[in-house]
Amino acid sequence: MFLEHTYTIPELINGCLNNKPKMQEMLYKQFAAKMLGVCMRYATDKMEAEDMLQNGFVKIFNKLGDFRGEGSFEGWIRRIIVHTSIEYYRKHHKMMQTVEFETAGEEQSVAPLAVSNLGVQDLLILIQQLSPGYKLVFNLYAIDGYSHKEISEIVGITEGASKSQLSRARTILKERILKMEGKRYENVG
Repeated sequence: MFLEHTYTIPELINGCLNNKPKMQEMLYKQFAAKMLGVCMRYATDKMEAEDMLQNGFVKIFNKLGDFRGEGSFEGWIRRIIVHTSIEYYRKHHKMMQTVEFETAGEEQSVAPLAVSNLGVQDLLILIQQLSPGYKLVFNLYAIDGYSHKEISEIVGITEGASKSQLSRARTILKERILKMEGKRYENVG
């Protein structure tokens, strides 16, 4: 029985920069599953997410020499994957029209019990069901941590439109969470 040698991230990067296919494969295997999850948040289905992932890794291998070792390597990869997913999205999907409104920052609270009973998978499914524009802004802001200014530059909308879409996405998610919780309580008894 042979044990496969494990490599450090700097060793994998160096091997990839020296065009060693085995190192490229190992780097891909190290991060592909987690990055596919990132792509799934922006894709309409798994096949589209896999396309985003492949495009992202092509960019990662092409830009590997640009990684300066500052900060997390996984964070660097994630950023490329997110930007690649957005580029793919923009190329293959029409952006919905956005309308700004003044109450973008006003939000209702969700019942604490509703959130506490909601599983991660339930929430991911609800996010996937949002319209493409809402899903894109929600993912960028709430999950990937981009500011409204950054989102406006990435997506090509105004900051106000970004805030408006986030607010609307949150409202829709809250309504659906409360509806799910209501159905759960109806089934008890």
